[in-house]
Amino acid sequence: MPGTILVADDDQSIRTVLEQALSRANYVVRSTSNASTLYNWALEGLGDIILTDVVMPDENGLDLLPRIKKIRPELPVVVMSAQNTLLTAIKATERGAYDYLPKPFDLKLLLQVVERALSKPKTPASRFGGLQEEETKTPLIGRSPAMQEIYRVLARLMGTDLTVLVSGESGTGKELVARALHEYGKRKMGPFVPINMAAIPKELIESELFGHEKGAFTGADSRAIGRFEQAQGGTLFLDEIGDMPIEAQTRLLRVLQQGEYTTVGGRTAIKTDVRIVAATNRDLRQFVRQGLFREDLYYRLNVVPLRLPPLRERAEDIPDLVRHFLLQAQEEGLPVKSVDKESLEALKKHKWPGNVRELENLVRRLVALYSDDVIDISVIEQELQPQEIGHSDESYGEDESLGMAVERHIAKYFAAHAGGLPPRGLYERVIREVERPLLSLSLEATNGNQIKAADLLGVNRNTLRKKIRELDIQVVRGLK
Repeated sequence: MPGTILVADDDQSIRTVLEQALSRANYVVRSTSNASTLYNWALEGLGDIILTDVVMPDENGLDLLPRIKKIRPELPVVVMSAQNTLLTAIKATERGAYDYLPKPFDLKLLLQVVERALSKPKTPASRFGGLQEEETKTPLIGRSPAMQEIYRVLARLMGTDLTVLVSGESGTGKELVARALHEYGKRKMGPFVPINMAAIPKELIESELFGHEKGAFTGADSRAIGRFEQAQGGTLFLDEIGDMPIEAQTRLLRVLQQGEYTTVGGRTAIKTDVRIVAATNRDLRQFVRQGLFREDLYYRLNVVPLRLPPLRERAEDIPDLVRHFLLQAQEEGLPVKSVDKESLEALKKHKWPGNVRELENLVRRLVALYSDDVIDISVIEQELQPQEIGHSDESYGEDESLGMAVERHIAKYFAAHAGGLPPRGLYERVIREVERPLLSLSLEATNGNQIKAADLLGVNRNTLRKKIRELDIQVVRGLK
């Protein structure tokens, strides 16, 4: 007896390609454009797989899906939709879809999905906690093919606790992805705790992550909880993970392997229950080859790799992003503005080195500084003209003084504690961090000769030796 593929879609090419590819495998295709007919076929026990559009004349395919799964829980259902949003992908997965395909899609991909579904044992699809029906806003914007693939992966991850490593250039929205995984996932009732590794002095990272006990170091006048403890039951977002020093990488690896940690200065193991989402704009594989990142930690974090495309690879999303940022500005009390078609085309052709963050800043600047209700091409061309830029976060002029560098670094550290203050004892910790490179470079300059280094620094030789022991500085002697 032949198998049956049920299709609820007006696109004749879908039926044609299925008939041509699967007729030899003894499958026939039955198609309709109505949800009621599709439901009756399923109720009669017809069909080995269902392919359904979301928009149908008599019912939404996403609303029909739970009814079909109730009567035929083993029946794989593939949802197809031109409503290419993250929420559509999440709803399809949450309601039991075998897979979700955003339109337009490659018919070869459709065949692969169908063949894979037909070859699987007939087991009920797994589900995760329900979404609120009234939820319409999602943190990610865009309907480009690049973003559709991101949505498909995210939808499948929502019901899991798998560790995710998000990579992408600065400004592509890595934290937004982490927040989406949290807010639509099984840990959404728990806390979302972000920490930027690049903003924390390396001497303080272990204390920041794991907390410290009273008296653990100079200035530790009381116990302080770390980000792991703050994120208990929720999600810990480790941003710029490539900037984590090797020593902290070792402790993090131990936590991921054993599911427990100790505070700095503590002896009692603390069980941890957090989901880890890490992000980087670096090539961690290159860092591994250079010995800057532990290979075993890389594989622990890279359970599910997710690459966010730069804005220049998804230029078709720019009109949607512009409208989104204009609406955001309006909701914040800024004037109502619009951008004409010619201007949108110019924005789509721009390279956007700063990615979505650069586009957002431009839109806010346009709303705040220009009085016209409609932003035209002359304004856009003026704003997109190459300009002399100051020092970015990663590139500073040669005339930057040590004091300026320290001030910038400490300012980033305070910014990382938005809404709060760092643990007590900041003075001693910062002084220790400045001391370490000062002593290390001085010893390197004197070829490891401690007498010359002490003279260079203007300190007693015994004082230098004490500092070397306290800071665990490796002294190497040899000819230059």
